[in-house]
Amino acid sequence: METKDDPGIIPDREILELLRAAKQGDTEAMLQLIDLYEEDILRISKFIHLPEEDAVSAIILEFLEFIQRETEAFDRRS
Repeated sequence: METKDDPGIIPDREILELLRAAKQGDTEAMLQLIDLYEEDILRISKFIHLPEEDAVSAIILEFLEFIQRETEAFDRRS
């Protein structure tokens, strides 16, 4: 259950700002997004039949490519 004071909770507005900045090539925003989803990335990497480092790298690469493709589509819908 999420709590109001949970430091791991980021408002949607801030996530959207990070996504837009990452799409513009802001490496700090990209790193913040990766850090934000690090636990999920590590958990998912266990289901990929590769060494953990390779699986994590593949997930991060796909995540960043997804941001580049889909942030534009999301902006059109907003």
